[in-house]
Amino acid sequence: MLGEPFDTPEFRGITFHEVRARSVLNRVPGASRMPFEWTVNPYRGCSHACVYCFARKTHSYLDLDTGIGFDTQIVVKVNAPEVLRRQLASRRWHGDHVAMGTNVDCYQRAEGRYRLMPGIISALTDHANPFSILTKGTLILRDLEPLVRAAEVTDVGISVSVGFLDTELWRTVEPGTPAPERRLDVVRTLGEHGIGCGVLMAPVIPFLSDHPAQLRATVRAVAAAGATSVTPLALHLRPGAREWFTAWLGQHHPHLVRRYERLYADGAYAPTWYQRRITRQVHELAREYGIGPTRAGAARRIRPAGPARAAAGPEPVQLSLM
Repeated sequence: MLGEPFDTPEFRGITFHEVRARSVLNRVPGASRMPFEWTVNPYRGCSHACVYCFARKTHSYLDLDTGIGFDTQIVVKVNAPEVLRRQLASRRWHGDHVAMGTNVDCYQRAEGRYRLMPGIISALTDHANPFSILTKGTLILRDLEPLVRAAEVTDVGISVSVGFLDTELWRTVEPGTPAPERRLDVVRTLGEHGIGCGVLMAPVIPFLSDHPAQLRATVRAVAAAGATSVTPLALHLRPGAREWFTAWLGQHHPHLVRRYERLYADGAYAPTWYQRRITRQVHELAREYGIGPTRAGAARRIRPAGPARAAAGPEPVQLSLM
């Protein structure tokens, strides 16, 4: 049940619904493509407002709009750190990997107000529980010190999502996110503090960010930022996101609507031949620029900076999404 909604002047246009959760560890359905079993999502809805976000459908479960409502009606689990700490202490919990940022971004703007992530990271650290974070938010740099402390006792993986560099495309398709260059600054800063960071090159948007020259520019920038790996992911359009993205496409790129209807005629995912083509191109570019995809099943791991790490070089990071 949602709490009483309220607005705040510093978040004009955004309404928060504060709730007290009974559980924050979510088990991923067995049929999911996710390579992990448990997630923590302190927020529902996301002010990043990415028009393609696959999590839009989840807002309908709360009788909230999956379009503008998803972008502006943010559900906040205000007691998430306390509940997580209690669940981690349970005898039934076996210390499995916990993924964050795989539904909506845990470092979206609301985190600047509610500061839930420091408590969540602290709880995981105190229980030496492995975890990973995927984000488009620069706010993660606020938590550098807690992340370094966590890496001293458990496996930690950080990935930043940067699908393309096109500024005009970014402004319309990801209007609430930091610019791609700022996200690459996050990768660079994390690396400078001894935290290896992978890049999820997602989404690669058909006919808008998938030209070979665009892919090359993005991979080159990712490599220059010091990313430990780059993993491409072609745009997928699940129900809820599909309708919202199609409306955006009709407004900004109407000449592509029919091409998308054909490309995604069989469902939410781009055809296998398209996904393989993008993956092959990005992996070839990554090798050219001195980085590569993380092998399947590799450990998510960051370590504190130190002489031994400097000699060994950055370790690969297994990305969290898909």
